[in-house]
Amino acid sequence: MFAAQSANGTSIIKIISATMFAAQSARLVTRNVVVPAGRQQQKRGFINWLTNYPDKVMETKRIQQAGGTCQGEYNPTWLKQPGDNITLMIGAGLCGYGLILSSMGMYKLATGKGKKD
Repeated sequence: MFAAQSANGTSIIKIISATMFAAQSARLVTRNVVVPAGRQQQKRGFINWLTNYPDKVMETKRIQQAGGTCQGEYNPTWLKQPGDNITLMIGAGLCGYGLILSSMGMYKLATGKGKKD
């Protein structure tokens, strides 16, 4: 069988078998490691805060259903929580800005104005 030689004269097969032996030995050693009794596995710092977060679903549902759910245009559900007006104004502003810019672009395309020569 052909065995290639490395730079220092050892065969590649010996190097591979030594590597495989080390891998198997490491598997055997780590499999038998026992966690000492009384030692806590995890402290779960911020994960406890995420999993034990207070449930505010019913509180939000109570706000959404205040005065009934079929209010129509006078008291829409999407404007009942605090801060909804600000979100509406920002969204309407962005849509209006985009509409103005696209209208200006369409006008310039239609009339040929603003071209770079």
